[in-house]
Formats: sequence, C-alpha cells, structure tokens
Amino acid sequence: MKLRITFLLFIFPFLLFSQTKKGKHKLYTSVKKPGIGNFYAHHQIQPDSACSPYLYYQVYDWVGTRYKYAGNTKKGIDCSGFVCAMYRNTYCINLSGGSKDLWPAVKPIEKNDLQEGDILFFKIKKGQISHVGVYLGNNKFAHASVHSGVIISDLNEEYYKKYFFKGGRIL
Repeated sequence: MKLRITFLLFIFPFLLFSQTKKGKHKLYTSVKKPGIGNFYAHHQIQPDSACSPYLYYQVYDWVGTRYKYAGNTKKGIDCSGFVCAMYRNTYCINLSGGSKDLWPAVKPIEKNDLQEGDILFFKIKKGQISHVGVYLGNNKFAHASVHSGVIISDLNEEYYKKYFFKGGRIL
C-alpha cells in the first residue's frame, strides 16, 4: 500500500499536468502534444537513428515553453538559454552567455557538414549573431522563437535561409 501511494505521489503530477504554450501548468484533460514518435514524424525527423536520442527527448520536453528574454527555465527561455539547457541536459556541457558569446566556444561548420547537436548561428540584428538553435538533422533545428517559444523550424524556410550564418561544433 505504501509503495502504491509513493508511486502515485511521484508520478501523478506528470500524468495529470502539462505545460501550456504560455508556460502555465494546466490540467491534462486532453492530449495537447502528440506522442514523441508522431511529433518527430510530423517534422520528418527520425530520433531512433540518432547518435544522441536523449537530445530529441529534451527538445520534445521543452517544445511549447514560452519565450522570455534572458530566461533559462521552463517558465520562459530565450534562444541562448535553450541551447545552453540542451547542452547541459544532453551532453553535460556547461555553456553560458548570449548567442554571440557562444560563437567563440565552437569550431565553425558549413551548412552541408552539419550534424545533430551542432549549434546554428543566425545574424538577424545589425549583421551580428543574434539568434541560435540546435541542429536536429534533415535541415530541422530546435530554437526558442520570440513569437512562438520553443519550436522546430526548417533551415529551408526563407526567413532562416536569409539570416543563417554558420553552424558550430563545440571544441
């Protein structure tokens, strides 16, 4: 009996609550996020054949987290905070700083040489690095967007084609 109660106390919050796009927890009355397999199939990504499947579990867990400038928690996160969280939680690598502060920590990689887990750099504001994301494969990447929070986007979208600078691999 004690074991059953302990299990329910531990697992119950995970089963009943989900995080909404605005970062607030809501009673999980209907399925809001598809299962991880369907989620990635929708994005034409195959985490089963990944070198580091845990990266995909981390991204899935963070998708929908709202954007917050200088944020680094599930209550709100910005693009560099998201990249730092992915590296900390997936690879046990501690990164810090804003998007342009991450550039010196990487070896530059051309777009056609990208591998899952590489950091993508975008020059959006004033020709300077001002946005980052994590490459997932098949031209897809995860990032914290100002308008949509943590999402998966495609490098072939016109907006990202226009502002893509380079990829980077941690030294």
